[in-house]
Amino acid sequence: MAKFVLAGRTDCPVYAKAELLADRLECCLPNFQIHKMSILPDEWKQWLEATCRKNGWKHKDSPLVWRELVDQGGKGMLLGGFSEFLEHCQDYYDITSDMSEEEMRSIAAENLEAKMTFLEEQRQRASLINPLHMLIGSALSPKCLFLIPNLLSGEALPSVSLISLHLLDLDGSEEDLQQLKRDTEELAFPRLHQVIVHSDVQRAFQKADIVILLDDAPSDSSGPEEEDEDEEDVEKRKVRRISERYREYGRMIDEGASKEVKVIVAPDSYANLACSLLLENAPTVDSSRFVAVSTQLENEARAVLAKKLDVKTSDVTDVIVWGNVSSSFYVDLQRAKVYNCDGAISGPSFFSQPVLKIIHEREWLETDFPDLVRSQRATLASKTSRAAAMSSTNGILTILKAWNGLCHPDEVFSLGVMCSGHFDLPEGIVFSVPVTFKDGEWSVFKRVTVKEELEDRLQLLASEIAEEKELASEDTKRTEDTEDS
Repeated sequence: MAKFVLAGRTDCPVYAKAELLADRLECCLPNFQIHKMSILPDEWKQWLEATCRKNGWKHKDSPLVWRELVDQGGKGMLLGGFSEFLEHCQDYYDITSDMSEEEMRSIAAENLEAKMTFLEEQRQRASLINPLHMLIGSALSPKCLFLIPNLLSGEALPSVSLISLHLLDLDGSEEDLQQLKRDTEELAFPRLHQVIVHSDVQRAFQKADIVILLDDAPSDSSGPEEEDEDEEDVEKRKVRRISERYREYGRMIDEGASKEVKVIVAPDSYANLACSLLLENAPTVDSSRFVAVSTQLENEARAVLAKKLDVKTSDVTDVIVWGNVSSSFYVDLQRAKVYNCDGAISGPSFFSQPVLKIIHEREWLETDFPDLVRSQRATLASKTSRAAAMSSTNGILTILKAWNGLCHPDEVFSLGVMCSGHFDLPEGIVFSVPVTFKDGEWSVFKRVTVKEELEDRLQLLASEIAEEKELASEDTKRTEDTEDS
């Protein structure tokens, strides 16, 4: 079977003549196949150069004709331009072309008009499809192995019919991102509209409806200079890198994302600072659209309590995490409840008891419990840990579900949000506080008692977060002064 590929510039008269000759061959020869490729005039040169480079050919004009070796495999065999194609048809099939130049130009004009009409119809059809645009930053993080399938399954976003998944990783390679794209497409989720890999940060955030940022302080390969750094220098360097990246992300969100975007910040370190930097650099987007996930901390604390009480982790609820998601925090049990606890008082499955009335060991609560939670956090801190990725992913999905109305309005979550005077916390910092969700919006849950001891703890945590933010501001100012000079 003879299979030829005929490619040419849409408005090329010679390409039109070659088309008619190919059509005649197909009519006369049942085993002759031709595949036509009509390339727009402004795209022709780039397409031709790329095709010739890929196949090791040399060709300059329109059209380009080659033969596909369908029975042998391998790359195609270059035939040449129109003259070579005509000569081949005359020698092998005794068929020629006698089209006039006027006919060639007329058909070329019709080709261009038909191509433009086809493209316009494609654009109109595409405009009728309105997928949800979701961007994941640091998409090569191990968390995404758990996150992507769950996002596309529909469990967290049941009302969304189509998702355009955008992948960005400024520290990863294009090859690895393309492999992740292929792996994602092979999952064959019906909700997946397309997967787009980005190297351009600005384009990545265009029209984004949901942004999930996992970026930690980028690794540095500067080498020996880092060996002599003390702990303070290392922290400053990490803060500087986080600051640079999240300030840029904030500007891109402000310029290109939907004004109703939902931004979920969930790195392993500096989550509060990262969220705060986004807010500073996205002034036209409402601050309520940015949150730092502390749910994984909350779940880890619940797991410690569940083990102590010999119940399932899901039987412990309403644990509150205050403070800095990735650093200094305080686990508050004043509202914590436990279900299905085998104690002096028991009841049906919907019966709960306050945790503080079940656990009477004050020393354990004040000393062992915080240490166990921090130990649990340290165990899960490694980036290579599958457990860490699972825990973080579960926290992200929990908040995403709640944000999309998949929770009871009385359910309390811990969430890093911008302070606006609640609990007498200083304004302008991102602080983990108790919140509830209703109708797709979160609000600070204020039915908690903040006594003097707790207030002192919160102020101390707030001051540490403020210092972290000040360190980032100083570094940014220093960078700007250096650039100006």
